Amino acid sequence: MSRLRLSITMSLDGYVAGPDQTEENPLGIGGMELHEWFFPLKAFREMHGGDGGEVNASSDVVGQRRANIGATIMGRNMFGPVRGPWPDESWRGWWGDDPPYHHPVFVLTHHPREPLEMDGGTTFHFVSDGIESALTQAREAAQGRDVSLAGGASVANQYLAAQLVDEIDASIAPLILGRGARLFAGLESGALKLQQICAVDAPGVTHIKYEVG
Repeated sequence: MSRLRLSITMSLDGYVAGPDQTEENPLGIGGMELHEWFFPLKAFREMHGGDGGEVNASSDVVGQRRANIGATIMGRNMFGPVRGPWPDESWRGWWGDDPPYHHPVFVLTHHPREPLEMDGGTTFHFVSDGIESALTQAREAAQGRDVSLAGGASVANQYLAAQLVDEIDASIAPLILGRGARLFAGLESGALKLQQICAVDAPGVTHIKYEVG
């Protein structure tokens, strides 16, 4: 069976986004600083149709995270800032007409919406009947490849609490946010059994991979 792999960047105090997320500031106050290790990379620029960029120890980490992924799961907050029932279908995500996924993406929401087909092979499917249904659909779409759990924190924590995550690949930025959306919030002591697989020191970030028992 394909594996569910959580890949996420967080601050040293465990936040994956800052407070007061808006359309103008989707990662909240201070949240964009979490990803300063990622933005200069050649891999990031290629994902968004650009040229140039750096190659360093993070490059292999990013390549491994993207390898063998056939589908992605994310929360509605990660897809966009629209709350409540969809007023229309004008919001099409943060990423423009050619999102960097290039495979099916399953967006958890309380409000159904028709699938949204984008350029480059990305189709957003809106799942309103729970995390297990989203995972089942994503695995079917992945056709034997793994499923990426992209976040945000609320969705990641739901899958972690349900013990459905097989692997955690955490990038820890040298940053204290103090408040915002926190990974592992609400999990009980001993809820996860983790085995460290590897740790990579890179410019501006430390990557740690865990197997979830």
